[in-house]
Amino acid sequence: MSPNEPRQRVERVAGSRRAKLTPAPGAVPEVDVIEDPADDDAASASSSGGGPNDERMRREVPPHY
Repeated sequence: MSPNEPRQRVERVAGSRRAKLTPAPGAVPEVDVIEDPADDDAASASSSGGGPNDERMRREVPPHY
């Protein structure tokens, strides 16, 4: 590596105990988590109505806890 090539740097984050790295040269920028429409369907199905035993299953704690 020559000294003229861009490099990743460590940056201080005010109020944080951890530092962060700048993106590496040539790296693909971070992409936000892509939500899957199937996950939305499963979440809405579990929160709406449900079966006759759903409430009991949420209240009970397995014996190993």
